[in-house]
Amino acid sequence: MGCTNGVTSNSILTLSGVAVGYDRRPVFSGINLEIGRGSFLGLLGANGSGKTSLLKTIAGILPPVQGSVVFHPPAALGYVPQRDALDPVFIFSAFEVALMGVCGRVGPGRLVPRAERDWVRECLRQTGADGLAQKRFSELSGGQKQRVLIARALAARADLLILDEPTAGVDAAAAQSLMDLLNELHGRGGLTIIMVNHDLAAVRRTAQEIVWLHQGRILRGPVAELLRREKIEEILQLQLA
Repeated sequence: MGCTNGVTSNSILTLSGVAVGYDRRPVFSGINLEIGRGSFLGLLGANGSGKTSLLKTIAGILPPVQGSVVFHPPAALGYVPQRDALDPVFIFSAFEVALMGVCGRVGPGRLVPRAERDWVRECLRQTGADGLAQKRFSELSGGQKQRVLIARALAARADLLILDEPTAGVDAAAAQSLMDLLNELHGRGGLTIIMVNHDLAAVRRTAQEIVWLHQGRILRGPVAELLRREKIEEILQLQLA
């Protein structure tokens, strides 16, 4: 599905004239995108191109500098940041970290009902992290932490999963396992996924479509087209060895 000024019945998200940035200073502007429900979108671009800012704007963490971000209908979001921001001095178990995902429904300072706690255990099971539930989060490996953070995102009963470099800092086997997990979540439940990942091989194996932020322009197309060697060379203006 390409950029459009209209909205189709299968759209989950529309960005119209969006500029993203910090302190009202745009990093990237003029973003017009429609994201289809059930799609798996890979978001690519050089460092500083605005990828993380765009993800945070979609997630509602950053307000758009201008333009609008509209969900159809309002959707539950699950956000997996590039790095966990939990100070290791706080002794959270993996289960307690995943449990944070239900706070939007339960509300602050309220007792979490048994049904919600059971749902969190199910999310940990789905991500293969149920055996980590009682372990200290700060002591987990990078890949284990990512599974717990994905479980936290799923605990929000997400319609849209947003991931910022989910394989950064994890070994090759863990990265492959995480990509297999995302493929399973997408294929089994039709979950809409937007993922930033510098690992082009991982993107090629999982995403259906690419949005490439490059020199103030948006290039969008199917993976088979935009991740061809010749196309990558054209976009990056270099010869790959």
